[in-house]
Amino acid sequence: MLCSLGSELVSLHLMESQKLESPITTFHDKGDRRITKVGETGKKLAQEKNGKGRLYINNTTYFDSVPLDVWNFRIGGYQVCHKWLDDRRKAGRSLSDEDIIRYQKIIIALNETIRIMKEIDEVIEEHGGWPDAFSLK
Repeated sequence: MLCSLGSELVSLHLMESQKLESPITTFHDKGDRRITKVGETGKKLAQEKNGKGRLYINNTTYFDSVPLDVWNFRIGGYQVCHKWLDDRRKAGRSLSDEDIIRYQKIIIALNETIRIMKEIDEVIEEHGGWPDAFSLK
């Protein structure tokens, strides 16, 4: 079971999973794809409702239905979804069609990663939990 979950994670993180082909967010393009902001003040999403929110990249253009768990997910202290866009904002970039597709795939990959992490924790718990470090001596 753990091997199959690990394999699924590898496929997602290499951006090879078929799950990445079905977006869970929508991109609302108002003609200006220049990134002038990333979310709201305090790295928040707008119009949060039912565990999802709206991620503005400028005053009129946004990604909708971004899961809050995904938006708040951190690796190495970085809020992944914020950092990816903010790095492009700092470089003065506008989002290309490819960037939009890539970002939507990142959101799916993170959403699935969160799900799989929970499954891994459940499997480990069902089998007695993590071994005690002192019992490994």
